[in-house]
Amino acid sequence: MTKTAWVFPGQGSQAIGMGADLLNLPTAKAKFELAKDILGWSVPEVCQKEEAKLSRTLYTQPCLYVIESILADLVREKSDRPAVVAGHSLGEYVALYAAGVFDFETGLRLVKRRAELMDTASGGKMVALIGFDRQELELQIQYSRDVVLANDNSEAQVVISGTPEAVEDLLAKIKVKRAVKLNVSGAFHSPLMASVASEFQQALKSARFSDAKMLVLSNAEPTATTSAATLKQRLNQQMTKGVRWREISLQLPQQGIDRVLEIGPGKVLTGLIKRTCPDLDLVNVSSFADVPA
Repeated sequence: MTKTAWVFPGQGSQAIGMGADLLNLPTAKAKFELAKDILGWSVPEVCQKEEAKLSRTLYTQPCLYVIESILADLVREKSDRPAVVAGHSLGEYVALYAAGVFDFETGLRLVKRRAELMDTASGGKMVALIGFDRQELELQIQYSRDVVLANDNSEAQVVISGTPEAVEDLLAKIKVKRAVKLNVSGAFHSPLMASVASEFQQALKSARFSDAKMLVLSNAEPTATTSAATLKQRLNQQMTKGVRWREISLQLPQQGIDRVLEIGPGKVLTGLIKRTCPDLDLVNVSSFADVPA
């Protein structure tokens, strides 16, 4: 029997027009209405018409959470329960929703607060690196102040995060085939987010978590668990710790996974997993039309 994992992309995967074929589905309509009550603005309107807003953290994260949650519900109606779920950064919230750790509303309220706080972050810089000597990079990070490995996406693609000065200083010391500055205001997934994370902890503390219905691989600690307390603790660490996606990918075959569904816009995670685990069967569910029959 095929063992399946569901994975959910994070910020950067958004695209204008995403969710267009969900708008007239009754179950989707109900979630869009609930989201409007919680957020005070329309997810479909931003996704379909307001590209400038969609690229801003304040709007990006709730939009992705809502669209991906609806797609997860649709896949659940047609498919067997996955054995494992995981999400990249923001996507971890959808993974926890899909695993039954919290309900849609609880997750959206957490994401709303997370987006509000992260949108206010400033004074940081994030740069994606493609093609580099990992040993050299890790050595330089070890001896650098105010810069960390924020996203360990694959053997050949990572993101560093820190103060602009520290990031530029590190880049001057290593050879990189390609360096791409990310369009974000803060040093996400680094200790520089500590004050923001402290504020977010208040919202997280009051949120009700249940044990997961399947194994979850978390960004901060990619060892499988279903424990509500452990999952909450790991989510609390997420803002200041790196996304260990390469290790999550390596865990999938170790958990006996044969097939991975990336649920959400784009194919970012599919590409990353393919580089790390080329033997897995990879499927994208970016729209209603992609939902397996």
